[in-house]
Amino acid sequence: MAAAAGPARLVRCGQKDELYRAGLRSGAGTALRGLAGARPWLAWRREVELLSDVAYFVLTTLSGYQTLGEEYVNIIQVDPSKKKVPSFLRRALFISLHTVVPYCLEKALLHLQHELQVEAEESRSPENPPALGFPSRSFIRSWIRKQVGQLSEQQKRRTSQVVDVLIQSIPLLHRLHLAVFYIQGTFYHLSKRVTGISYLHFGGLQGEDQSIRSSYKFLGIISLFHLLLTIGVQMYSFKQKQRARQEWRLHRNLTHQNRSKEAAAGRQSRCTLCLEERRHSTATPCGHLFCWECITAWCSTRAECPLCREKFHPQKLIYLRHYQM
Repeated sequence: MAAAAGPARLVRCGQKDELYRAGLRSGAGTALRGLAGARPWLAWRREVELLSDVAYFVLTTLSGYQTLGEEYVNIIQVDPSKKKVPSFLRRALFISLHTVVPYCLEKALLHLQHELQVEAEESRSPENPPALGFPSRSFIRSWIRKQVGQLSEQQKRRTSQVVDVLIQSIPLLHRLHLAVFYIQGTFYHLSKRVTGISYLHFGGLQGEDQSIRSSYKFLGIISLFHLLLTIGVQMYSFKQKQRARQEWRLHRNLTHQNRSKEAAAGRQSRCTLCLEERRHSTATPCGHLFCWECITAWCSTRAECPLCREKFHPQKLIYLRHYQM
């Protein structure tokens, strides 16, 4: 008698399929490296992995057969009606969402982020020639570069913020889906949830799956709580960065009277980051002094002191309002 496959079987199926896909990707990569050398393999490794995954699902799911993982746990795919196998179009859509779409989305976001960073660096130092990078291999990369060049500075800043949010949100979305799967026990992959493909199990003891569901539900609740905690920490960190930027904009236009007095007295020291006279002196927890703009920009990429490499949180920076040294 057929029954809905439990979460334990779906997890074992996904792990088994991932094992065989990894072996296929490794074999394809080894063959390419042996035929063309290490350099082409490094340049096209991600594309070879994509073709291997597509080939695996085309030879199994799209052809109407069980994958090796599905055969291992004795489950079959069914459409939302639970009465027949998914149609060819539904299976093709699942393969596209599971392999091609994530690859294209990842590449597009990375290329867009790279082009925005290059444009920002060129706008900060227009006298320096642009750094030479790898030649464009795709039409998409050239199209993205052209579109970024047509944006205004404000649009580039907003687009960069949106891209950063998307890059950080995609892993969180997968974690949310996994937590929901642990609680509901139906769709292990996000692509199957979108296409409505579920599984039926034939034979065996159905009570085993039912007894394990409670454990998976508890795991899902813990995963969901941990995800909410992660989102809260990231939002708090984002607010701290925004606050630091606002304070810098508020105090960067302070009167130049103190600067002139300090220069006349010969007590104005230099910032070790910009190698210029220190403006709006800011102290790290370890006691080193830098420009407010320089150290906040540094902490956006590395949460450590540029001199002694001591780790600290950016919110621990101390802005010295009336410091005269």
